[in-house]
Amino acid sequence: MTEKTEPVMQQMTAQGRAIEQGSFAIIDDEIERLHGGHSFTPSEWNVVRRAIHTTGDFEFAQLFRFSANATQVALDTLKSGAPIITDVSMIISGLNKSRLAVHGNQTHCFVSDPEVIRRAKASGRTRSIEAVRYCAEQGLLQGAILAVGNAPTALIEAMEIAKQTGVKPALIIGIPVGFVMAEESKQMLTETDIPYITSMGRKGGSPLVVSTIHALLTEAV
Repeated sequence: MTEKTEPVMQQMTAQGRAIEQGSFAIIDDEIERLHGGHSFTPSEWNVVRRAIHTTGDFEFAQLFRFSANATQVALDTLKSGAPIITDVSMIISGLNKSRLAVHGNQTHCFVSDPEVIRRAKASGRTRSIEAVRYCAEQGLLQGAILAVGNAPTALIEAMEIAKQTGVKPALIIGIPVGFVMAEESKQMLTETDIPYITSMGRKGGSPLVVSTIHALLTEAV
């Protein structure tokens, strides 16, 4: 891309860039020297390496899963300016606004929307379920990137909507954390026809979703 957009995708200061690149170099060295290497594509490794950088946990090299061509789908979707739908506002807070602005990617989280809260109270279902339904009704889910770091019910509902109506995201980043349905929801995701990036097991959370999106944004130039 142009010189204008390239620096936006990097750390702002020279020292910040040096620290980040030094961390990545250590991870690259240790994954080969201490953990038996990896079999990810370069784009996939960019995602996994950032997950390790975010958590300090090399187990994510064993846990991450990508559907065929998921990273290319992600890059194409980001470049198209598609919105990013999240299950919690924490993800939006963690995303770099300058990087999002390069392709005009808007972010949306409806879990605290008054209408969503009203529906959740009336139905007894989780706000996350109602938020995904509301998002689909607003025409925002189709072709978007759905990023789930907290609520397995949001992930399951998105897959159910896709099955029942054909409305589905271009990509799901599904990395919910927890003990109730988190592991099961991620297994279900790997069995759908929706392109996905996920991490198996109980581990996950919003920071991993943020790191995944940032890894993809750095390549979407």
